Amino acid sequence: MSRREPLSRDKVLDAALALAAEEGLDGLTMRRLAKKLGVEAMSLYRHVSNKADILDGIAERVFSQIDRPDPALPWHGQVRAMALGTYRAFARHPVVPMALATDQANPRTLAALRPLDDLVGALFQAGFDDAGVRRAMAAVNSLIFGSLMLTTAGFTSDDFYGDIDRQQLDGYLRRVDPAQLPHFSRLLALVPDTDREKDFEAALDMLITGLVAAAER
Repeated sequence: MSRREPLSRDKVLDAALALAAEEGLDGLTMRRLAKKLGVEAMSLYRHVSNKADILDGIAERVFSQIDRPDPALPWHGQVRAMALGTYRAFARHPVVPMALATDQANPRTLAALRPLDDLVGALFQAGFDDAGVRRAMAAVNSLIFGSLMLTTAGFTSDDFYGDIDRQQLDGYLRRVDPAQLPHFSRLLALVPDTDREKDFEAALDMLITGLVAAAER
């Protein structure tokens, strides 16, 4: 009989991320996590403090997957690289931005905060003052996490809801009267054909165009 691999914080977080992906945030409990790992729940507390610590840990892991932008790029190129890298990292783990948006996770480690520092540094390079940097940072983060929320909890969330999502959309389309809402009904018909990452890149480019214009002013 082979010996069980010793439990570690990394192993706990690996299992927690997998469980959250399967069961959602509400399904991630200490008891279920312990069962997934084949241990008693009390043994988890040697490696994590509580569920909040677990959520901070898995969020930190995703932040650490974001590549740092090339400092040789112009400031707007750094902003674009950082924003797109953040979107891609969190899109691979859609339950994590949900934890951040609902304030269930709020990691403050260097690995978690470095991407934000890179973004702020690029915006200071653009010449924004303190208030301008704060507003520009909020705009970029709103686009990143707003896009992630729409694509993991809305009609385009194939990874989260699969076929149920299409059924919801069909039902919704049937309830919208094109005679009364001609523009909205036209837009809804386009939803199944969207490419989430391309849509995000297009929106990001529009935002950066506005930031460049604001910086020049």
